[in-house]
Amino acid sequence: MTIQHIAIIMDGNGRWATKRKRPRTFGHQAGVKTVRSSIETCVKLGVPNLTLFAFSSENWSRPAKEVQRLMDLFMRSLSKETPELLKQGVQQNFIGDLSQFSPKLQQKMSDVAAMHPEKFVMNLNIAVNYGGKWDLAQAAQKLCADVREQNISVEHINESTFGSYLSLADQPPVDLLIRTGGEHRISNFLLWQIAYAEIFFEDVLWPDFNADELLRVIDQFHSRERRFGQTSEQVNCKEN
Repeated sequence: MTIQHIAIIMDGNGRWATKRKRPRTFGHQAGVKTVRSSIETCVKLGVPNLTLFAFSSENWSRPAKEVQRLMDLFMRSLSKETPELLKQGVQQNFIGDLSQFSPKLQQKMSDVAAMHPEKFVMNLNIAVNYGGKWDLAQAAQKLCADVREQNISVEHINESTFGSYLSLADQPPVDLLIRTGGEHRISNFLLWQIAYAEIFFEDVLWPDFNADELLRVIDQFHSRERRFGQTSEQVNCKEN
């Protein structure tokens, strides 16, 4: 069972830092190392699409100082990590309402997204100021505009046409969704794209979710039977 798309809700940075009696931003900095490790592991495994939930539309409600430091860390990470990612064949994409970020950060994301590796290996989708409800709403707006302009008729709207207006429309749906940090919810992440994803809620805090932890979850994923509404007998018949 080949994995085409992994999505991760990276949770637990703040609690990881608090346990060590350090500022929450210390945990975010530690989490960057785990991001790097996860990308390298997926590249080695040949996973063609990886989506990371870096900053949700709800995260703006956090303390202003923490938000600002997150933005600074994001900017520094883009500058530092991009050259190595390009060498690994990683194409970076950004999804979410990017208009809410500073002009400088918007330009940085635009510049990074325009950099293409010489030999493509993997899409790295970074979800920032992203929410699944926002994604659905903006898709509906675009679809309505096309109907109004007579680019598409109402009769031709179906799941496939609607999905083409969503973020990540050019990539396969999520096969495996991982959330670290012990919480059991999807927090408004990729609501459409994870419809048939296998979901793993892990107690490990994100900075401690190393390559071995990721490989363990992937091994468990491969032991699951994905039926997509069919019976086990039907699935086994196709495999045989």
